[in-house]
Amino acid sequence: MSDQVLITGASRGIGRAAAERFRKEGWRVINVSRSPCTVPDVINVPVDLAVPGWEPAVEAALRGGAGQGRLSVIHNAALYEHDDALTMDADHLRRVLEVNVVAPLVLNRLARPLLTDGSSLLYVSSTLGEKAVKGVASYVTTKHALIGMMRATCQDLAGTQVHTACVCPGFTDTEMLREHMGADPAVRASVAGMTTFGRLITPEEIAGVLYLCATTPVLNGAVIHANLGQIER
Repeated sequence: MSDQVLITGASRGIGRAAAERFRKEGWRVINVSRSPCTVPDVINVPVDLAVPGWEPAVEAALRGGAGQGRLSVIHNAALYEHDDALTMDADHLRRVLEVNVVAPLVLNRLARPLLTDGSSLLYVSSTLGEKAVKGVASYVTTKHALIGMMRATCQDLAGTQVHTACVCPGFTDTEMLREHMGADPAVRASVAGMTTFGRLITPEEIAGVLYLCATTPVLNGAVIHANLGQIER
């Protein structure tokens, strides 16, 4: 009997690294994203979480592994937009909320009947889940919301033997970060210099933290800062 994990946004970055780690550990892995995950033997469910109506395809994939072992759901997919808290329109915020907050809520409901003892609901937030920087208001807002959702999840799962945690990565060397930084090596070096280790985090490091959370119930309700120690400025 093998365990299974559903990861949103496992086509690249932290999600893909997590898919690779869980497959290495023998888990059945389901990727829910617009693009396929290229890790061998991953089950791909091609949906756009920004467009309502994706639930039946995801539920079918989950039930395909029902009766196996533990189930872990990792809420990793996120929209990262350049916007301003004082100028963005409501439709823009609704679209970001749909992927970053509403989709995790719906997935939790779909997964709930399959959560056996030792299962977990895990959230990927950010250092921006507890502070803010200029120009990414919707991302900051929704990452704050994920920490709140995790804490609510912890309370509402009391007595079930199912646990939850929220991992807050720092500057991780993903496609999303590289797109944000651009091609200038000086910018990359400046960002790397904002950690006390003077380097970017690898997606594999965050994947390891997620695997630890999935397999360690004592971390229930924890907000885990996986950021190499950021230099505050």
